Amino acid sequence: MPYQPIENYGVIGNMRTAALIGMNGSIDWFCYPYFDSPSIFAAILDDSKGGRFQIAPTDENVTHRQFYWPDTNVLVTRFLTPDGIGEIVDYMPVGLPHDRQKLIRRVTVTRGTMRFRIICQPAFNYARSPHEIQLSEHGAAFHTSELSMGLSTETPLEIDGDGVTSEFTLNEEETATFTFDEIRSRGGCAVPLSIGVSEMMFQNTVDYWHRWLRQCTYTGRWRETVYRSALALKLLTFEPTGAIVAAPTTSLPEGIGGERNWDYRYTWVRDAAFTLYALMRIGFRDEAIAFMEWLHQRIYEHEPNTPMQPLYGINGQHVITEETLDHLEGYCGSSPVRIGNAAYKQLQLDIYGALMDSVYLYNKYVRFVSYDLWQQVRRVVDWICEHWQQADLGIWEVRSEPQHFTYSKLMSWVALDRGLRLASKRSLPANHKRWLANRDRIYEEIMHHGWNAQRGAFVQRYDSDSLDAANLIMPLVFFVAPDDNRMLSTIDA
Repeated sequence: MPYQPIENYGVIGNMRTAALIGMNGSIDWFCYPYFDSPSIFAAILDDSKGGRFQIAPTDENVTHRQFYWPDTNVLVTRFLTPDGIGEIVDYMPVGLPHDRQKLIRRVTVTRGTMRFRIICQPAFNYARSPHEIQLSEHGAAFHTSELSMGLSTETPLEIDGDGVTSEFTLNEEETATFTFDEIRSRGGCAVPLSIGVSEMMFQNTVDYWHRWLRQCTYTGRWRETVYRSALALKLLTFEPTGAIVAAPTTSLPEGIGGERNWDYRYTWVRDAAFTLYALMRIGFRDEAIAFMEWLHQRIYEHEPNTPMQPLYGINGQHVITEETLDHLEGYCGSSPVRIGNAAYKQLQLDIYGALMDSVYLYNKYVRFVSYDLWQQVRRVVDWICEHWQQADLGIWEVRSEPQHFTYSKLMSWVALDRGLRLASKRSLPANHKRWLANRDRIYEEIMHHGWNAQRGAFVQRYDSDSLDAANLIMPLVFFVAPDDNRMLSTIDA
């Protein structure tokens, strides 16, 4: 079947992993048990052999709709045919032990009658590990040497190639439930969920999301939009450690057919800081506290006189080896498919500004930073004083020669500025004179070398004429005023 447009996917998750579900009822991306684990379903990266779990009407004359259960991360995919209306409610229960994670698909016909076809075709370990299939009266079990997963259902299944399939008919108000979860032994899958247990898990999941949203302090006219954005950001958090992933996916291309296809299932200090700021400003404190503990540990671990990494694994891993999966064709043929990310070895000076800004805002909106954290933070600011003059690879993570990127210098300025502000507000010990001198030097340098008078704009690299949208953040970090002539000219450029 053809690739789905990326905008046709909804996402569900449980703060450990996530699944992408198309409007055609197909789960085309799912890693287990964690965000950065190998995939089980990856049809989004190779339609023929990536693996999928699809439930859809057999009638080809169908209209698709997809939306979320109000104020939750429970996804509803609706099908409208001449004979009836059916829907799939997809969700992952939250709050279960890590070894009891489940992906639940509840199929219901709300009007008329509808015949469905199910195809569950896992492709373990990025379609590299073969599996065996074991059928039972309760469903199907899929066994590899490393992992066993089960599909529990009362619907009879039959083996079809590397997966299982079935067709079934539901009349109005009838429901069929499918549960995909791990099997702890080489035996068969678990007994299907009863109607009562299924309803309890659904209601508990809905209640969890509603309780979580009650922490939100935003009351403006865009409440629904803010809620949906907050719910999406929450799905990027990794509850066991407090880490925040940049995305739950890998290798979705920046442009169809391009090669800039990266694995974003890790924690970028920069991206996580932006996410943290958004959540803190609308009242979500727990995520900020958890991430700050994770960040404190990363700062503590890094060797003296060495730079911090731009990204880390969700469990704090430092080495994130990058490799290409040449057996997968990539989304719409956009190769290569990559797992891991070699950018962890890059020098990216801008991360220090994001880091210090998040610490400053955490102190302002959540709780005072401890002296122990301040000791580590102070070491980071001292490092910036010694190294901000270096060329780096910048926010765009270019894989070429280091350059003097204006944005990197700007965020180095932010790091020093926030360090000074925090030290002053809290009367914390700091090398004020040194930090202030370096902050002012960076400011002058950006105005002389990051500004191109002929172009009338702040540029991407020193003494170049290339523009960079990242520089538009200058007023937001209080480097210049929003109505500063140089800023207005940059916007017009």
